Amino acid sequence: MISIIIPFYNEKDNLSILVGLLVKQLKNKEFEIILVDDGSTDNFKFEIFNFYSNINFKFIKHKKRLGKGAALKTGIENSIGETIVFMDGDLQDDPSDLPRLLEKINEGYDFVNGIREKRNDNLLVKFYSKIVAWFLKTFLNSPYTDINCGYKAFKKDVLKDFIFYGNNFRFFPLAVLYNGYKVTEINVKNNKRRFGKSKFGPNKLFTGLLDTLTAYFLFKFSEKPLHFFGTIGGVLFFIGFLISFYLTIERLFFGVLLYQRPLLQLGILLIIVGIQVVMTGIIGELIVYLNKKSSK
Repeated sequence: MISIIIPFYNEKDNLSILVGLLVKQLKNKEFEIILVDDGSTDNFKFEIFNFYSNINFKFIKHKKRLGKGAALKTGIENSIGETIVFMDGDLQDDPSDLPRLLEKINEGYDFVNGIREKRNDNLLVKFYSKIVAWFLKTFLNSPYTDINCGYKAFKKDVLKDFIFYGNNFRFFPLAVLYNGYKVTEINVKNNKRRFGKSKFGPNKLFTGLLDTLTAYFLFKFSEKPLHFFGTIGGVLFFIGFLISFYLTIERLFFGVLLYQRPLLQLGILLIIVGIQVVMTGIIGELIVYLNKKSSK
């Protein structure tokens, strides 16, 4: 059984075409198509798919817009397939690439990520993707060329070690890799949008960069938070200590009055902040320890 999960928001003109193309590609296969409406406001009606009476459709509608991550989570919770496919509902992901994704799964891979060829996205999206790809390759040793591609196929088993929340779906491929599963990539088409408008704007660029920093922290320091906070706190404390030590030498040996030196306040502030940041890391280590202990 193959479960195809399509989260969408205001894509009523694209979905009927997309479903028709998917049905053609999946003939002679056992599959279900799960459509998750993330609070659309374009009066989308699921009844248009009644034409495909022999196809297993599932339609779930969120009462309000919760985001793509929540929509994917809803789709997963309602899926029964052993193989799951993520794809967007805007027709930019081409159903003709689906057999090649599934072929890689049949070859023994646990996760197959798409690489968008000749991308038809705007310059903002391309810029964001390049920044994220560089950051992930440099700091997280990511092997993925296009981690933000929404076209993916994977075995349902890989989900047991990953929890969807917020926007962390963007880094799902990395989590699968770090959990030891066999991953690969293939080139997929990236069609021009036929109807509707892109949901990616400047605000998503900013939040996407914050999500990337969050992923860096979670994947590198989730089980050793003191390494992160301790480094930052240690540097702040050391700088504050050097400033205070320098001012002390000036006061003791050169008679410089400290009340005339605003640098003193900066030194004391850095020492206090450094200690607090280190203590945050220690508290984080304690939380990790207690969580591990309680899960035994």
